[in-house]
Amino acid sequence: MGLFDLFKKKKVELTEEQLKWNKMWELWEKGEADSPYGELMTYQSEINNGGHGQYFFNVENTGDLNKEISALETVLSDELAGNLQNAYKAHVILEENEDDEKAEMIIEKCDEIFFENEEEINSILEVYANEIQL
Repeated sequence: MGLFDLFKKKKVELTEEQLKWNKMWELWEKGEADSPYGELMTYQSEINNGGHGQYFFNVENTGDLNKEISALETVLSDELAGNLQNAYKAHVILEENEDDEKAEMIIEKCDEIFFENEEEINSILEVYANEIQL
């Protein structure tokens, strides 16, 4: 082995599970992920980028928020579905009064609950990803 062989990158082989996970996100990027999983992926992505406030703002401006929430409620546990509803109620209050500190605190708490339970969302998405044909 020569000195420069150390710098050659080894090709990493992805597992079938990893390939399916990547394919799932590719479908989502194209807007082709099945419902309600596409909505779940949007929800997770938006929360990770800016919390429930960003999620509600972006979905309201690009789609049908009530339809999105209804789709999410079909796959989320009661705890996470309730958390989403609480965040939405606080969001509505903030739309009317952006200085409402109580509503702002509720949104922040809902973000925390989301992150504490994000593994549940990943598990739902893993099941979906495993069903994707490569």
